[in-house]
Amino acid sequence: MRAEAQAHVEKINAAMALVRRFIDWDRALRRLDELNARVEDPSLWNDPKQAQAIMSERRRLDESINAVKTIEKDRDGTIELIELAEMEGDTAIEDEAVASLGALAERSEIDKIKALLAGEADGNNAFIEINAGAGGTESQDWAGMLQRMYTRWAERRGLKVELIDFHDGEQAGIKSATLLVKGENAFGWAKTESGVHRLVRISPYDSAARRHTSFSSVWVYPEVDDDIDIQIEDKDLRIDTYRASGAGGQHVNRTDSAVRIVHLPTNIVVQSQDDRSQHKNRETAFKRLRAKLYERELQIREAKANAENATKTDIGWGHQIRSYVLQPYQMVKDLRTGVTSTAPDEVLDGALDPFMAAALSQRVTGESADVEDVD
Repeated sequence: MRAEAQAHVEKINAAMALVRRFIDWDRALRRLDELNARVEDPSLWNDPKQAQAIMSERRRLDESINAVKTIEKDRDGTIELIELAEMEGDTAIEDEAVASLGALAERSEIDKIKALLAGEADGNNAFIEINAGAGGTESQDWAGMLQRMYTRWAERRGLKVELIDFHDGEQAGIKSATLLVKGENAFGWAKTESGVHRLVRISPYDSAARRHTSFSSVWVYPEVDDDIDIQIEDKDLRIDTYRASGAGGQHVNRTDSAVRIVHLPTNIVVQSQDDRSQHKNRETAFKRLRAKLYERELQIREAKANAENATKTDIGWGHQIRSYVLQPYQMVKDLRTGVTSTAPDEVLDGALDPFMAAALSQRVTGESADVEDVD
């Protein structure tokens, strides 16, 4: 079999092996049988909420299992066709079959990512919180570039973006911002972006045209709905009001409409100043607090399952997950997976899917890559 065809087969095999591992194939087959039996029970809909959860789990499992079976069947059939064409010396049929195998390899990657986006909150909307690190204007400008990058990424995927919170930088960029990304699997895709992002470039703010290194942090957490029970007690909260800054009109800046909430047991801080109404800002801040507490619980579960710490780190050297180098050469390098791009302009314009897909796969395998940072 041609090297090109063999490469397609290996790509398909790797993708399907990852899906089998992720859904725990044998357990998934047993669980699907159990769910199919429950669906046949007329009493299922006596509890509509439970019934919907069962139907949703059944659909996800059925889709993942059928995708694997279909792709593996098509792979085997195409391999047989290639071998037959080789025996008969029919290069036209062989070329067509190799092309079909290539298309199947691409489909396997799509189905792999779809299966990996089956976590408890992966289908939810996502909050993306960006904070500038130390370094003043340089880091604040970098944080503003990250805000644009995630906005463009969301737009490329057909997702909607709302600016929930925003604090201008002193001369350029932003000190912090929070985006709410709405759409299918927004959190599932974006969740691997949490961490410190490093930029290396010739500073436009340095008259000596020296290279500068800047850091900003990103934290992604899911929007939670009323179906998810998050207990928050009044005694655990400190709530402050203050005058909003930045855009919003004179009314916003004259009144104490902005709200800041501190969750004392975890020291989680949320704030909202986007609306003119203190009541609405308070409601938005509580929604973000519930989301952060839920994400904290998800991180604790993942840390226990994978025996690794998934919490936030300092914004600086030694903690970055990705480096973006603009001078003297051009490269973006993910320090967890080793995925690189020599087109940083495209990455900063939202071309993030390859980095996200690789990080999603790594979460399943648990394999850490030995990746050296770029200068």
